[in-house]
Amino acid sequence: MDIKRTVLWVVFSMSLLILWDNWMRHSGKQSMFFPTPTAQQSKNTAASASATANAPKALADATAASGTAVAADTPAIKSEIITITTDLIKADIDTIGGEVKRLELLKHKDSHDHSKNVVLFTQDAKRTYLAQTGLLGGNFPNHKSGFIAKPGVRSLGDGNQVQLVLESEQAGVKLTKTFTFKKADYVIDVKHEVSNNSAAAITPSLYLQLLHDGTKPESGGMFSGSGDFFAPAVYTDADKFQKLDFEKIGKQETEKLGSSNSNHATKADNGWVSVIEHFFVSAFIPQDKTQREIFTKKVDTNLYAVGSILPMGTIAPGATVSMDARLYSGPQESALLEKVTPGLELVKDYGVLTIVAKPLFWLMELIHKLLGNWGWTIVVFTIAIKLALFPLSAAGYRSMAKMKVVTPKMTAVREQYKNDPQKMNQAMMELYKKEKINPLGGCLPILIQMPVFLSLYWVLQASVEMRGAPWVGWITDLTAPDPWYILPVIYAISMYITTKLNPAPADPMQAKMMLFMPLAFSVMFFFFPSGLVLYWVVNNVLSIAQQWVINNKMIPAEHKS
Repeated sequence: MDIKRTVLWVVFSMSLLILWDNWMRHSGKQSMFFPTPTAQQSKNTAASASATANAPKALADATAASGTAVAADTPAIKSEIITITTDLIKADIDTIGGEVKRLELLKHKDSHDHSKNVVLFTQDAKRTYLAQTGLLGGNFPNHKSGFIAKPGVRSLGDGNQVQLVLESEQAGVKLTKTFTFKKADYVIDVKHEVSNNSAAAITPSLYLQLLHDGTKPESGGMFSGSGDFFAPAVYTDADKFQKLDFEKIGKQETEKLGSSNSNHATKADNGWVSVIEHFFVSAFIPQDKTQREIFTKKVDTNLYAVGSILPMGTIAPGATVSMDARLYSGPQESALLEKVTPGLELVKDYGVLTIVAKPLFWLMELIHKLLGNWGWTIVVFTIAIKLALFPLSAAGYRSMAKMKVVTPKMTAVREQYKNDPQKMNQAMMELYKKEKINPLGGCLPILIQMPVFLSLYWVLQASVEMRGAPWVGWITDLTAPDPWYILPVIYAISMYITTKLNPAPADPMQAKMMLFMPLAFSVMFFFFPSGLVLYWVVNNVLSIAQQWVINNKMIPAEHKS
């Protein structure tokens, strides 16, 4: 009996401890087991300006194929911000360089200020996050050159797409960038057309890069769904998904600022580069079957880039060559990511229990299609899991029920042989055998629930589909803690009832601890996502009903006498 309780509480306590530590690392805090130096926090206004000027040269230095550094002459064209609005996004593009300087998601609210929308690309005193493209290999237009915007519609309106065309010519080489925004789509098509109006052949390369600062975001809480992070990531068919770290990239570049980090795939004819964050991702996806070099680098103090360089071949005088790419910038919705490009759905991180979490989320999506509410989806999902695991858990509950019935006999054995531990253990084993009881059988319900519990935690942390999703009344975001702490209190009550249904420990001190533990864990549940607490409350209520039925209806009469 003591062994069973020890196993139960060790498993439960360690699971919560691991959950806590994973969340600390997930939200950018220091791990209890794997401490890391605190990243330097600094403002990026001056740094971003310097990095923006130096990025083309850094690209040329980092890539042997690029040949000649790009001259970053002061543009004669005045900066103008052009705003493109669709049904899903609002994007600001600067005529200097054709940079995407701001991108707002119109269907997603900011986790800290619900009166505002989520903003991905931005450049201000706190954050630098830009999408940049240009040419390498000569005195060609780049993301510091002045572009002229062709007139046209700037809002989607009733149409299906809206385009922005930018043109820049430098030393006889003309670069035309065409951004195409489509209805109900987070993918922006970016076409680069290079026209050689000079007298000599040229061999330019196209670069696509995402620029981001290394300052860690503010966390919304240790277990709340508003915790955040930023990380570069690359994907190729050969090396698959590789999630990187800005701080590690910076540490590996101690000798030369702007040098390339190669602890990832560097050459391929497929794949993409990205910056991922909690619930959202931006990814540059070059056209498939096109050779490219993949780079990550530190371009200035607290400023980093991840990108691709694609040779465009030799362009003869008077000739024109074009190259297509796509920029996805939006939520990490599984159904959307799978349609964009292979592997992009992998940015949705389910942690170490991905093998369990992915099928669980697939099942929840099926239920959600029928119910249309993620809260009720969790309720029905919990019932379904409980039914699926009923044959396994029932055996454990029967063992616990029988254990409660024979507790007086166990107490008598302990009292009879209290001065002879060896004989007491032998007598206890004979009692277990006679009553057909497995002393560890009661561990089974908890053991089989732990993988589901931990996996659901990561599903709630990774699934933007549940971000801001309400259930009923006061629960307005299943990925955030219960604002009124009602669910944790119900959980505490359910745990107390569960404890009373189980056999009481013979040791009075242990009995008090068993009554105290529900309260302790309920306090921890104050900080858990409300969707996770809802799952555990429903599970406990079902377990209470199951235990009551077994105690009163399914235990043979001889065990009750």
